[in-house]
Amino acid sequence: MDRVLFGDNQFFGVNHMSEEKARAQAMRFQDNAAIIKVLDAAYQEGIRTFMCTTHDRVAEICDHFRTHRDKYPDYTFYPCMPYAHKYANAVTEYGMIEALRRFLPDENSLGAMLKGGMALANKDIDKILQLLVDAEMKMFRGLPTPVIFIQNVITDLLLGLNLKPVLRMFHDHVRKAYGAEPGFITMNLPKLLDVLDELGIENPIVCANINKIGFRMCGGIAAYEDAIAKRRFRPVAMSVLASGAIAPKEAIDYVCRQPRIESIVFGASSQANIRHTKQLIDELSLAPQ
Repeated sequence: MDRVLFGDNQFFGVNHMSEEKARAQAMRFQDNAAIIKVLDAAYQEGIRTFMCTTHDRVAEICDHFRTHRDKYPDYTFYPCMPYAHKYANAVTEYGMIEALRRFLPDENSLGAMLKGGMALANKDIDKILQLLVDAEMKMFRGLPTPVIFIQNVITDLLLGLNLKPVLRMFHDHVRKAYGAEPGFITMNLPKLLDVLDELGIENPIVCANINKIGFRMCGGIAAYEDAIAKRRFRPVAMSVLASGAIAPKEAIDYVCRQPRIESIVFGASSQANIRHTKQLIDELSLAPQ
């Protein structure tokens, strides 16, 4: 994995500290051209990986990158799925079965719908998740997706319901169907690592909040630092700035001092902020620990 990954929260009105800032960002990025402009700025600063949700508008962004592959020959995507908000909204509007049908893959739709309906009737969650992964991967066709993540909303729900085998299914399906590395996003790193060990998933890619103030780090800073130092997995750090609560240099210095963190994902809205954050990560990653 690249050391620096670019995230998409800022494009879709997600800010965990400020609803006002989230609304302002959502207004700014109503036009996909504004998103592409920021992604181009990140590309110019040497960031080659876009770690993104499967928001409906990401499909249009993927169309742009497919059309201009000659401009971005080394660009990769790390999809994060399923995008829980759109499913929740669809279930509210259409009901469970109709919502599921609307998101099934286009090919063999009748068979897929029957399979999905039977799975729903049997509460066979792993089959439903597999169908949704396949449906959401359609938007990335023809684009490199070397790592595919399961979103923290689903990861942590499965942990809470003790549905551990579904995590194994996701792991195996991503490898078999897409030749990609499965990644897991969580708000409870210590608990997830215990479960992945139990499932026999070796050296997993796990993305979690890692920051100096313990922002959204279930289990506490000490447990995270201990896991990063001692356990065998490939950490990806997100929310390193704690949604702006920590000054950039202080925040990135803390993360870069944690051993074995492979990648840092961040989002930004301007080329100046992208450049500054990227430079800090590059410089502090090389600093003696």
